[in-house]
Amino acid sequence: MAIRRYTASADTTIVSAYQADLKTRGTGSNMGKADVMEIFSIYGRQQVSSSATTASQELSRLLVQFPVSKMSSERSSGKIPASGSVSFYLRLYNAKTSKTVPEDYKLMVFPISQSWQEGDGLDLENYRDLTKNGPGANWINAGSSSTGVSKWQSIAGGTSPGGSYKTGSAGDSQFIYSQSFATGLGDLEVDITGLVEQWIKGASGGGFPNYGVGVHLSASYEGYYSSSNGISNSGSVLRNIQGARKSYYTKRFFARGSQYFFKRPVIEARWNSIKRDDRASFYYSSSLAPSGENLNTLFLYNYIRGRLVDIPGLDGGKLLVSVYSGSADNSGPSGSTLLLYGPGAGSAGKYNVTASKADTGIYSCSVAITAANTPIQVLYDVWHSGSTQYVTASFRPITFGGQTNTREPIYYCNITNLQQSYAPVQNARFNLYIREKNWSPTIYTKANNDPPTTSIVSASYRVYRVMDGQSAVPYYTGSNFATGLSYDVSGNYFDFDMSLLEPGYAYAFKFAFYDSELQSWQEQDQTFKFRVENHEY
Repeated sequence: MAIRRYTASADTTIVSAYQADLKTRGTGSNMGKADVMEIFSIYGRQQVSSSATTASQELSRLLVQFPVSKMSSERSSGKIPASGSVSFYLRLYNAKTSKTVPEDYKLMVFPISQSWQEGDGLDLENYRDLTKNGPGANWINAGSSSTGVSKWQSIAGGTSPGGSYKTGSAGDSQFIYSQSFATGLGDLEVDITGLVEQWIKGASGGGFPNYGVGVHLSASYEGYYSSSNGISNSGSVLRNIQGARKSYYTKRFFARGSQYFFKRPVIEARWNSIKRDDRASFYYSSSLAPSGENLNTLFLYNYIRGRLVDIPGLDGGKLLVSVYSGSADNSGPSGSTLLLYGPGAGSAGKYNVTASKADTGIYSCSVAITAANTPIQVLYDVWHSGSTQYVTASFRPITFGGQTNTREPIYYCNITNLQQSYAPVQNARFNLYIREKNWSPTIYTKANNDPPTTSIVSASYRVYRVMDGQSAVPYYTGSNFATGLSYDVSGNYFDFDMSLLEPGYAYAFKFAFYDSELQSWQEQDQTFKFRVENHEY
């Protein structure tokens, strides 16, 4: 699993726009139960005075909060990695509208600096769902006066219509984010890792309280307004002398109450969980290969009663690994340790390398070995610490060889353990069998050997809903590589969290392999279908 999603726990829209009479502002309205949220800036529908610079400003902003306590508990339980090894993305999904949409604009994401209430308003058209100082945030109030959070408060003190945000004045500018849009039809996807880590720390740990984020147009796109005294807001109207003298409306996003499962606002955690175990494809060092390609990675998996468990008593979670040639009949290690090269070994090499903990119960090391004049067919790796030998394993090294023709690989793929259906709370591991389609074994090979599997170094998966092609999980092949496939001696594999999918539907996996010669990802032909079912028994 390298993806977790956390759906919003509260959201609403707050506005300073006029109601239908174009006289009364809907600043007391709340839209906490609406299935969409909207952002806009309308300039000049009303002339406030004879001066052209005092035309009306009407704004809409949205507030969203997420279950950070769940993120924190899942980090403690190991479901998401430690800080520095995971990225968090705020994702809001475009909701189509018949209204005019803005073009060429920028949205800002600010941390909210005080608590607020979601409310239960619905009216996004006439703004008639007024809170009347009761529960629910609006343009003026953060919530009910009975809770002690009635007015929005600015960081510097005093009231702050339109919401209270961290604006960077206290050195928090690195926690303010933005995204530019060419049209009004795109989704918002912003890396807010730094902010989420502050929320997970919490105020008691030197971070921020989790009040969520406010999303609205940047100051240069919100409507211009200069108050009569030139230095402050005018009631509910915000002073903005760098603002726009044109309108930007209306950008809509789906809210958490949307019927569309894959469109609800989420924070998506992504990380690289790939493990590349070269035990089945260990290569001797060669002058044909650059130094990095001569390194191989070996893994040790410490299963105790079917569970991965850390080896007790290790100093800093580290092991030593030595490699031996095999005995005459290759039944075990023999002779002296072989000279190894790799990280920390230097140009002269060493007779053992250090293995580090890669995950709970999993240890790995990187190593290079130079072949003898007659390459040894079987090598034995011994994992030890001091005088204690924990595990002895083996592998069959391969020698690099040049080719006289270009490669044109076409692959056959199969998920060997695919089930017809899965539960939405299930985390499943999928094992792939992959071979080149032009593999042509002899009758003897078919009768006596398991068919060989090819491990693809750079492979990725995606998931879509079969009914309508809705993307559930796209290919994430960037720096996080959250949809990358691992491999070991048995071939490629990956883990998938079924809670990412809406129950009651059929889904399909597709795979793409990176072709280094074409420098592009090639999607494979095969499709693997399954269902997610939420059974009541």
